Amino acid sequence: MFAGIDIAIVLLYLLLGAFAGILAGLLGVGGGIIIVPSLFYLFGRQGFPVDHLMHLSVATSLATIVFTAISSTYAHHQNGAVLWSKVVSLAPGILVGSVLGAVIANHLPSDVLKTAFGLFLCLAALQIGVEIKPSPHRNLPDQSGLIFTGSGIGGLSTLLGIGGGSLMVPFLLWCNINIRNAVATSSACGLPISFAGALVMVWTGWGHQQLPTGATGYVYWPAVIGIVVTSVVFAQLGAGIAHVLPVAVLRRVFAVFLAIIGIRMLV
Repeated sequence: MFAGIDIAIVLLYLLLGAFAGILAGLLGVGGGIIIVPSLFYLFGRQGFPVDHLMHLSVATSLATIVFTAISSTYAHHQNGAVLWSKVVSLAPGILVGSVLGAVIANHLPSDVLKTAFGLFLCLAALQIGVEIKPSPHRNLPDQSGLIFTGSGIGGLSTLLGIGGGSLMVPFLLWCNINIRNAVATSSACGLPISFAGALVMVWTGWGHQQLPTGATGYVYWPAVIGIVVTSVVFAQLGAGIAHVLPVAVLRRVFAVFLAIIGIRMLV
């Protein structure tokens, strides 16, 4: 799988997975928020086609999230924290939105996707840095409202190559869901988002002549394997560090880091 790939690139995939895993365990952020811009840079270094850099980055990020979502959802389920009835209610909208988001991403130029992700990173940096949290003041909407909300979150998450936690958790908190249940339920919702999004981007990218060897559609498997191998292990380490280091300070440092990446992608 890694034949013909520079060993330095393979090591960077492994380091990226470790970094994303630690951040996920330490700060509770989804891996896609750091994986997408990192892959955009690495794929550029590997000489992948410029017109498809963001498509490859988004699709590959979604594929890695499938595996991390399975792992985190299982852990949360073991602790009885996943509200499966809410997941089932949100799932139809999530699936529809994820498919539409992946189709839209296929038709957008790489530069447009890069700009959208840059804006998202700047907003995420603001939210993480100052810990903006919605005030809970209402209950979950009815089924039609959940389908509509799930569609929006699924579509935007797939378009950006993220698992949806940065969108789903605030929504659930706003609807008076306990933070523990909100995080766990969001993790479970990340599975249909990432799976449907990655699957559609395999389909939409199928047959493109310019795509690199090792890619199925827009999903580049050497990067998926390298990232997943370390991210699953280091997520546990990040969770342990969270109980030792001042997380508030780390959140602000990470927010500045995200803002810098976001501004660079915009410029």
